[in-house]
Amino acid sequence: MAGGPAGHRPRKRFGQNFLTDRHVIDRIMQAIDARAEDTIAEIGPGHGALTEPLLRSGARLHVVELDRDLVARWRLHEGERFSVHAADALDFDFCALAPPGGGLRVVGNLPYNISTPLLFHLLEQGDCVRDMHFMLQREVVERLGAEPGSADYGRLSVMVQYRCTVQPLFEVPPGAFHPPPRVVSAIVRLLPQSHPHGRAHDYRMLEQVVRQAFGQRRKTLRNAAAGLLDAATLERLGINPGRRPETLTVGEFVALSNAVVPQPGAAA
Repeated sequence: MAGGPAGHRPRKRFGQNFLTDRHVIDRIMQAIDARAEDTIAEIGPGHGALTEPLLRSGARLHVVELDRDLVARWRLHEGERFSVHAADALDFDFCALAPPGGGLRVVGNLPYNISTPLLFHLLEQGDCVRDMHFMLQREVVERLGAEPGSADYGRLSVMVQYRCTVQPLFEVPPGAFHPPPRVVSAIVRLLPQSHPHGRAHDYRMLEQVVRQAFGQRRKTLRNAAAGLLDAATLERLGINPGRRPETLTVGEFVALSNAVVPQPGAAA
């Protein structure tokens, strides 16, 4: 297993930048703190920078890989505690890997070109996930944990914070990868929570409200929420219609969503 799949050239179309810095790898593994009793899903094992130390932890490990060459090479090492899934993580059912009662741990060096849609896909499966540790573009991590009123606060911030506690951990320079990306990366820990900002009656409506609001973030709520909520409803909720969407807290977005769908429906 040492060294993982050798001779594989990074493919630009898959957004492949393989982590090679041993010090960074050790820091990530300390943050994950994998144990033998864990069930872990790794997205994009690459050359095995994280895969091999995860296996050494004794955890039950599943890897999800789209690159057929890497799938073929990793399958040579499959065993009782290690499974390879040839799949696109954007469509993959991660909950199918969770142990009884949930508690799946998810890790990965996420390709920059699919990181946002992949995060949204994983949020929908948050009920079976214990925690997530990801390498992402630094700017994405800043958006994940952004506070209302900041330039980085937006749709991604609201939807992730609705389901998770966000813990930025540390930055990773371009030189830690082959080939070096043109951006600085960062490690983040996401901890799914039981709706700390209130529960949306209809998760899809919450998504719609947030999407519409930030699609017109320069407008006031009176205009950005047009067609969903009128000024009178906003005032009834204690929200000034003259505010801009980026000033609203996650809890206020939940309240807006619940005003559109007042009766509990498809809960997230």
